[in-house]
Amino acid sequence: MKQLSIDRRIQSLFPIVLASLLVLGTAKLVLEKLKSNHSYAFQINGRARDGKHGLAVIVSPEDRIDESCNVFEGEWVWDNVSHPLYTEESCPYLVKQVTCQRNGRPDSFYKNWRWQPNGCKLPRFDPLKLLQILRGKRLMFVGDSVQRGQFESLVCMLQSVIPEGKKSLERIPPRKIFKIQEFDASIEYYWAPFIVESISDHATKHTVLKRLVKLDSISTHGKHWKGVDVLVFESYVWWKYKPTINATYGSPDDVEEYNVTTAYRLALETWANWLESSINPYTQKVFFMSMSPTHLWSWEWKPGSNENCFNESYPIQGPYWGTGSSLEIMDIVHDILEELKVNVTLLNITQLSEFRKDAHTTIYGERKGKLLTKEQRSDPKNFADCIHWCLPGVPDTWNEILYAYLLKNHQNVS
Repeated sequence: MKQLSIDRRIQSLFPIVLASLLVLGTAKLVLEKLKSNHSYAFQINGRARDGKHGLAVIVSPEDRIDESCNVFEGEWVWDNVSHPLYTEESCPYLVKQVTCQRNGRPDSFYKNWRWQPNGCKLPRFDPLKLLQILRGKRLMFVGDSVQRGQFESLVCMLQSVIPEGKKSLERIPPRKIFKIQEFDASIEYYWAPFIVESISDHATKHTVLKRLVKLDSISTHGKHWKGVDVLVFESYVWWKYKPTINATYGSPDDVEEYNVTTAYRLALETWANWLESSINPYTQKVFFMSMSPTHLWSWEWKPGSNENCFNESYPIQGPYWGTGSSLEIMDIVHDILEELKVNVTLLNITQLSEFRKDAHTTIYGERKGKLLTKEQRSDPKNFADCIHWCLPGVPDTWNEILYAYLLKNHQNVS
């Protein structure tokens, strides 16, 4: 009788034990799934089992651009499958200046062109892989409103894979800071249209009409750049408003009129000196974006015409170099970078962007912080903006190239 009682107890416990085993088995399967590379939840959290370290980023050989390939030479190919990489509607961080379709632009062809280098391919943009590379780091764009467009572009390329509540955008003038909490990372923008200091350094109250540049002053800006892991500099359009520019060098009270190319060289020398004294080449990466071209005169690509970039829907085919891009400035950048004692990677996006007469904001952007009026839109010859770019658009390609170089420089951990 005693043995029978024990057997009955064992039988009564069997369903409970079986249910427990099923629960444990299911939990194990879920955890294994979360650990797999295909699991969004695990990738975005990016924590190892001990909760202390992020997942190692493995960059495969096919992700690395070939040393022999010049990614800046190639052609624009139509691709309405993989491009655009995001939409205006999917990215809440775009400013009105760049949301061309929301502002009334009737065509959308400019969104569907992909840059195809000759002889190689750009790696497919993977936002999660970039976030892993940037774990615990800061990436900062420094420059004018064209550079701000590149900042917004990269934020939009990344933000869709980050859950709500795990991302934020702060405005702390002269900076904008996009934070990704799970990765302890940030994408930032710093307003400095001349790189060196000027009377136009206020984030919102500035004008290109009254330019006064302090050619030997950079320390105030530099305090914000120190320790940033990835710095991406750009400065061009603000220099080219007129052939000469008012500037100081030495005494802050001694204002002189300089030829722009002379002033630009002095400014970049000041920047180069700051880099050499402030950058740790082992922990920081520095990039310099070449000139973002303008398309102010249609006669350059359409002989005999007298318009601008307004109403253009297709890229320029074949060789083209507009008068808005200064070869003198390109030579100065080349000279300065060649003489630098720290490594700075030049991202030469000028030629590939020259082809894109179709991708500017034209009358579908802002002027002085406001969208163009109906009367202004009816006068594109005077009001079309052929400097800034619609988003999604050309700056996305600049960031695809930046991403390719970050992959190229990444060291896999064995």
